[in-house]
Amino acid sequence: ANFHLKYILNKKGERSNMAVKQFKAESKKLLDLMINSIYSNKEIFLRELISNASDAIDKLYFKSLTDHSVTTKKEDYKIFLALDKDSRTITLTDNGIGMTKEELEKNLGTIARSGSFDFKAENKAEDIDIIGQFGVGFYSAFMVASRVTVISRAFGSEEAWKWESKGAEGYTITQTEKDEPGTQIILVVKESTEKENYDEFLDEYNLVRIVKKYSDYVRYPIEMYREKSRQKEKPADAGEDYEPEYESYTELETLNSMVPLWKRAKKDVADEEYNQFYKDKFYDYTDPARVIVSRTEGTATYNALLFVPGRAPYNYYTREYEKGLQLYASGVLIMEKCADLLPDYFSFVKGVVDSQDLSLNISREMLQQDGQLKLIRGSLEKKIKNELNAMKNNEREKYDEFFKNFGRQLKFGCYADYGMNAELLKDLLLFYSAKEKKLITLAEYLEKMPGEQKYIYYAAGESADRLAKLPAAELVLEKGFDLLLLTEDVDEFCLQVLRHYGEKDKEKEFKNISGGELGLETEEEKKAAQEASEASKPLFDAMKEALGDKVTDVRISTRLKSHPVCISSEGPLSLEMEKVLGSMPGAEGEMAPKSQKVLELNGEHPVFAKLKALQEAGDKETLGRYADILYNQALLIEGLPIEDPVAYAQAVCELMK
Repeated sequence: ANFHLKYILNKKGERSNMAVKQFKAESKKLLDLMINSIYSNKEIFLRELISNASDAIDKLYFKSLTDHSVTTKKEDYKIFLALDKDSRTITLTDNGIGMTKEELEKNLGTIARSGSFDFKAENKAEDIDIIGQFGVGFYSAFMVASRVTVISRAFGSEEAWKWESKGAEGYTITQTEKDEPGTQIILVVKESTEKENYDEFLDEYNLVRIVKKYSDYVRYPIEMYREKSRQKEKPADAGEDYEPEYESYTELETLNSMVPLWKRAKKDVADEEYNQFYKDKFYDYTDPARVIVSRTEGTATYNALLFVPGRAPYNYYTREYEKGLQLYASGVLIMEKCADLLPDYFSFVKGVVDSQDLSLNISREMLQQDGQLKLIRGSLEKKIKNELNAMKNNEREKYDEFFKNFGRQLKFGCYADYGMNAELLKDLLLFYSAKEKKLITLAEYLEKMPGEQKYIYYAAGESADRLAKLPAAELVLEKGFDLLLLTEDVDEFCLQVLRHYGEKDKEKEFKNISGGELGLETEEEKKAAQEASEASKPLFDAMKEALGDKVTDVRISTRLKSHPVCISSEGPLSLEMEKVLGSMPGAEGEMAPKSQKVLELNGEHPVFAKLKALQEAGDKETLGRYADILYNQALLIEGLPIEDPVAYAQAVCELMK
């Protein structure tokens, strides 16, 4: 009961020496720098003080393992939070090891001096998990408090001491009284101003929210008397028109859950618990597609509980989406979304990472340079990839659904940074197969390739149905070869970066069926096409002249079966890439990217005979009109826009007269 009483100061027992002492080798500028730079938001102060209280209890518990004079049982350790709106005070009390006068002077009289750090250094051989090790967390209290009072009695001492300060001008230490060992911190909250609302820290619900947000997994109970309301018992003589009456009461409540789910053995946690944790923590209404539990010790010591969402968030592919994992230091939240823990291509992963090797009092800038964080990131990256591979190999339907949600991000990951991560991600990719009528991996494509097939063929555009009907697709499929149908704008860029796929002695190059030679022709077919092109050179020259700079060449095609015409491209920029790049801002007019287009004609089609007859008859005007119509038809077949739809429609109507 004494633990929950407010502190009582014995004025007669206080020493008369109230001289203000200056902080050792510190200045107002240093204190202001720490308060304003190290911490990005003011509510952090409560996290810091609770973490210090937890450390103080840890020290006493550690002492109890070898010192039998410590009679406090483990279940009796606790942290108590009290709020008094009238006096504008927040009081935090622990029944930990406490501090002597010398320790108060040493730990609080020197900014950036950490008793926890010293304690851990002195016990290197022991496996001790101490939260605060940087030594400035206590001073975050001055972000919200005009005066801070610390009353502490060290375990084994009969004396208690009061440390008090209003900020950088200094502090006082006086003797006082305290019934039990431990430490009590009293903050007098600042008055609100036009710019800063300090009254929010005097709101009970807000304090509870802060505790739940940052300190929910501190391993000792954080207790607080809370005001509640309940309905009074209905009087026995009350009539039918009786209106219920309510009364207020206070109840001691434990604010934190204490045991993090990620520290429990996976075999002891039901799937429903993981699913509910995910939905509650990350505000989703669907179960995760995959739960990833990772624990490592050694160079990178951490516990991680990660989730692959079952659906893409509504804003996932927008600038508003923020990636990142919740980062904890020994169960205390230090960053809501730590982007540095995830590469962009795995940005869809949500979860928590808890490491006792990270300092609690650390800024975002310092965190980015933390070598431990880089080790954790590398370990998580491998773990996520392995789990996705396992889902792909063992739960294919679930992986297909995952890929429909997030596959685009994996493809971007392959393409980004000049293909630096392509090797890591290539086996996770899926593409739609024209033969299989479903999503397949590149390995599955390679496995079913006939021995004589030279390339991995693909077609790029907006619709799988339309791509399967392209003129060149007819020839590829007729040969018995599969065709990957790429329908997302990033797809072809992704394959261009990969260039080829397969083991070194079995690598196959990717080949766009609308670009360059397809390797499907026999030597006899190539020779026949070349001879036909030479024989028809006057026709091709005339058509090229009519089309101007729209095409770089006109030739006999080796990729057409039943269609009269198609358009292909030469060089690194394909037809689909031209369309994608041309749709980007600033790519209009002269700045629009242009592929080197080639108009290909089917020498066996009746249309070709008609063109030949027009050229031989010297009807240059009609030949030019036909050439323009065929060119526009080829563009439409490829899904590309034509320059003048009205002129094209009129030209077709002229033919129908």
